[in-house]
Amino acid sequence: MADTNGTFDIVVLGGGSGGYATALRGAQLGLSVALVEENKLGGTCLHNGCIPTKALLHAAELADNAREGSKFGVNTELKGIDMAGVNSYKEGVISRLYKGLQGLVKSRQVTLVEGHGKLVGPDAVEVNGQVIKGRNIVLATGSYARSLPGLEIGGRVMTSDQALHLDYVPGSAIVLGGGVIGVEFASVWKSFGADVTVVEGLPHLVPAEDEAISKALERQFRKRGINFSVGDRFSGVTQDEGGVHVTLESGKTFDAEILLVAVGRGPRTADLGFEAQGITMDRGFVIVDERLHTGVGNIYAAGDIVPGLQLAHRGFAQGIFVAEQIAGLSPLPIDESGIPRVTYCEPEVGSVGVTEAKAKELYGDDQVEALEYNLGGNGKSQILATQGFIKLVRRKDGPVVGVHMIGSRVGELIGEGQLIVNWEAYPEDVANLVHAHPTQNEALGEAFLALAGKPLHAHN
Repeated sequence: MADTNGTFDIVVLGGGSGGYATALRGAQLGLSVALVEENKLGGTCLHNGCIPTKALLHAAELADNAREGSKFGVNTELKGIDMAGVNSYKEGVISRLYKGLQGLVKSRQVTLVEGHGKLVGPDAVEVNGQVIKGRNIVLATGSYARSLPGLEIGGRVMTSDQALHLDYVPGSAIVLGGGVIGVEFASVWKSFGADVTVVEGLPHLVPAEDEAISKALERQFRKRGINFSVGDRFSGVTQDEGGVHVTLESGKTFDAEILLVAVGRGPRTADLGFEAQGITMDRGFVIVDERLHTGVGNIYAAGDIVPGLQLAHRGFAQGIFVAEQIAGLSPLPIDESGIPRVTYCEPEVGSVGVTEAKAKELYGDDQVEALEYNLGGNGKSQILATQGFIKLVRRKDGPVVGVHMIGSRVGELIGEGQLIVNWEAYPEDVANLVHAHPTQNEALGEAFLALAGKPLHAHN
C-alpha cells in the first residue's frame, strides 16, 4: 500500500514478464508497489506469445506422432485437426496460468491498477485521470507485432496476434520472416497439414543462430517439406478472394491462402510520455545503462522496450534485477550473452553464449576452438528418431563460451548449457560430471568428453 502521502516505493507501468517480476520481487523485499496494466496481467508472453505458441507446437507434435506411429509399430492414424479443440486446450493452459498469476499478485499485496497508464512526471504515472506517485518508476510496456512500411495488416494478411486465434488450418500459408516466430508457425502449420513457404530476406533461416545450426534447420525443413526462400527481400503483397500474392525484390512470386507477417516485435512506447520526461529513445526503444536506469530521476526500464533479446525470461530477470537495484541490494548486471535462447519448431534449436563467428570476432580466429557432436550416437535421440548435433565453442585453453544445439527436445537441455557458459566452465570440468543414460542430456556429456580430448564414442 502507498504511504500516507499516497506515494508508492515503486510504480510499474506494464504487467508483462518484466513488470510483474519487478512488482513481485519489490513486494517480497518489503517495498510498496503499484502495478499498472491496461489489458491482462502476464502480457504478451502469457496471452499471445510464448505460452499459446508452445501449446500449438505441442498439439503439432502430437499430430506428427499420430501420423508417423506406424514407424514405431503403433498403428495410429491422423483423422484431422479440430482447431476448436486445439484452441480450447490452448486457452485452458493460458487461463490456469493467468488465474495463478492474478492470485500471486494479490497475495503479495501489490496494488493492481487497471487502465492505460502514461508517464506524466519523473515520479508520476496517470491512469484513468488519476495520478499515481512513485519514488521509483519502472517502465515495462512491452512490445507489439511489427509490420513493414506500407504492409497493411488485415484480411488475409495477419500477424501472430491474429494467427493465434485462427479457427481453421490454412490450406497454404506464406510466412514473412524466418526468425523464431516465423519458423515456429511454419512448423505448426506444416504439422497440421498446410503447405508452407517461409520468406527470409537474410541469407539463412534463424539468422541470429550459429550458421551451422541455421543450415541444419534448413536441411530438416526441406526434409519436412517446408519450402523457404532466403536472401531475397519482400517487395509487396496483394490479396483477393483467391488468396494472397507475394512478390520479392528479385521478381519471384508466391501465392497462398494467407500471409503471416513475422518480422519481429517493436517496442510499445509511442504516446506514453517518455520523451517528454527527457528519456533517451532510439527508434522507439528506451536507452538504459547496465543497471537499467534511464538517466532520468529514478526511472528504470525492463523487458522488450530495452534494446536486446526480446525474450520473456530476459524481461523476468531484468524485472527482478530492477527491484533489487531499487531496494539497494546492488545485484550483478545481467550478461546478455548468458541468456538462453530456444526456438520451439521441429526440430528444436537451443543456444546460449556466442556463436563461433562472434567468438572469433571477440577473441581472434586462432584463439577459438569449435566441436560438433552428432546426436546419431546418442541412444535417446535414436529412440526418438531425431537427428541433429551439439556444437561447442570455446576459447583455446579456456572456458566454453557458446553451446548450440539442434534436434527434437533439445530446448530442455539448455539449462545445463547456460550453467556451463555462465559459470565459465572448462571442458574438463564438465567431462568429469556423470550424465544419466539413456538421455539426450548425455550427448552434452559426450560432447564435452570429446572437447576435453577423450572422446569415447567418436570414430577416429
